[in-house]
Parts: sequence; structure tokens; C-alpha cells
Amino acid sequence: MSCFGRAGLLIRAAALAAMLPWGAHAQSAFPGRPVTAVVPFAPGGVTDIMTRSLSQEFQSITGQPLVVMNKPGGTGIIAAQFVKSAPHDGYTVLIGTGSQMSVLPALKPNVPFDAGKDFTPVSLLGTTPYVLLVHSSVPAKTLPELISLLQASPDKFNYSTSGFGSLPHLAGEMFKQMAKVEMTHVPYPGNSPATTAAVSGVVQITFDTPISSLPHVQAGTLRALAVASGEPIDVFAGVPTMDSVLPGFRAESWLCVYVAAGTPEAIVARLRDIIGQAMQRPQFLHNARTGGFAVPRLSPEEVTKFLRDDAARWREVGKSANIVLE
Repeated sequence: MSCFGRAGLLIRAAALAAMLPWGAHAQSAFPGRPVTAVVPFAPGGVTDIMTRSLSQEFQSITGQPLVVMNKPGGTGIIAAQFVKSAPHDGYTVLIGTGSQMSVLPALKPNVPFDAGKDFTPVSLLGTTPYVLLVHSSVPAKTLPELISLLQASPDKFNYSTSGFGSLPHLAGEMFKQMAKVEMTHVPYPGNSPATTAAVSGVVQITFDTPISSLPHVQAGTLRALAVASGEPIDVFAGVPTMDSVLPGFRAESWLCVYVAAGTPEAIVARLRDIIGQAMQRPQFLHNARTGGFAVPRLSPEEVTKFLRDDAARWREVGKSANIVLE
């Protein structure tokens, strides 16, 4: 072999050697400075609280801060665009939500980001199902009884939500479609007034999260008929799933950590490992339960499937109900 041939082999071998350990080195060295977690809501809400709980565990594990940056506005568009435009190096992550990453793109034309193409999911932080609730004056004690009641009196009942195009609105429309019933949608400017309307009896039916509705159920002003998850939940022990009566009915709020697409896979894997450790720590689990969240242990493939199925579900419901956000 000529000296030029040997030189070429040495150059190629050196290049390969330089490439092979890069992923391992990047993975072990990350993070070398603070990481920013962008939250699409103002401070104080459950998303912010869950992110700050994650931040404590993140710093304990890595020695580097996870700095919470609140960027509310545009149903999450502002936060998503900020992370999409940041360097794709893993040092800026998005705390994505179902309303932002699944519902908004399903209902609003020309959203300036594509959840599936512009972002890579890292870890699903938690899920919480919506609960179908009725005012205490409603005679139905079970979901089948409510369906029968609605079918017998299609113009008599209404349901409150946190706004047109909100996840509770879509849950109500999906219920109408799957149960073949009618009820009137009454949107309110937020979750709290929507729940208050149901508690006061101004409306008879609502969809709410466990953490918001539990005090009213305990007080006897609201009755929980079903939870919109795959399995019953501890906080409403004995309350069946909607899926047990309407197979396939799921309506869950969720939080997921994302990075911008194009972030090196070694960095994504390192983030996934750190967050996976953080999510299993007792204090994080306690804070999640307090906020009404279950903490799933899903593989990357399972997370991707969960998010894909969720987005497809709301696209179909929005299309069927002709719900479009301007």
C-alpha cells in the first residue's frame, strides 16, 4: 500500500474515532450550564408548579439550575415560537400542554408551528383526566342514566366550559357524538367561572379536572359520574371511566417536555434520563398527586404514540363539530 493510501486510511480512521465518542461525550457533559424551561402560562398555575417541582429535582441530579421562564399568551404560541427559534442544543426546553400542542393545531388554521415536525418530545411529565360532573339536582346517578336523560330531553340540559375551543368544549362535543345526545354549550372566560356556573346550578353539566372539582364533589354540590381516562383514578375512587360506557372516550390534560427538532439525539437521551430520574423522586410524585396528575412511565415510542393519538382525536372531534378558532 502506498504512503498516500495509508495516509488516507489514517485520516478516515481519525475522523471516525472523533465522531464515535461525540455522542457519549455530549451526553455525559450535558448540562454544562443552566437549562431554561419555558412555561406557556403565567406563574402560579399547575403547569408552573409542576415545572418548578421538576426544576428542584433537575438541579439536585445535575448540579445545574433548570430556570423557569414564563411566556404566556396566544394559547401557548408565544412560548412555542420562542423555543422553536432558540439554539437547538437542549438548553431551552418547552413545557408543552395538550391545549397548546394538540387542541390548538387541530382547531386553528395557520398556527405558526407544527408540533410534530418542529419539536421532539422528551418526556411526558403527567396526565390528568377530565371528569364529567353534574349539579346535585340532576337525577342521573350514573353515566348511562345521564345519557338516557339527555336522550329523553334533548333541549333541556346545558354544559359549561372554559371557553370556545377549549379542551372541555371538545370533550363535551365528543360526548355528544359518541353518546348520541344533545346539550347546549355555554362557554365561560376560564375554568373557575365555568365550574362556579355548574356549582350554582346555572348549568347542569360540566367537564373539569380532578383538582378543581374535588372540593365541590366532597361538598355535595357536584356529582362525579365518570372520569375520561383509560383507568379509574384514586382521587375519585369508585367513579367509573367514560371508556367503560363509551369505548375509546379519552379526554386528558397533559404536560410534556419538548426540545426543538434537530437537537442532537445524545442530548435528547441525556435530558430523557435526567427527567426520568426526577419524575420518580418522592417529592415530585407528591407534588404531581397534589396537582391531580398521574406520572406515567412511558418509553419514547409510547410517548410519541400518546401524543399522536391525542392530536388525531381532537382533529377528528373538531372537524366533526365544525369548531374553528380564528
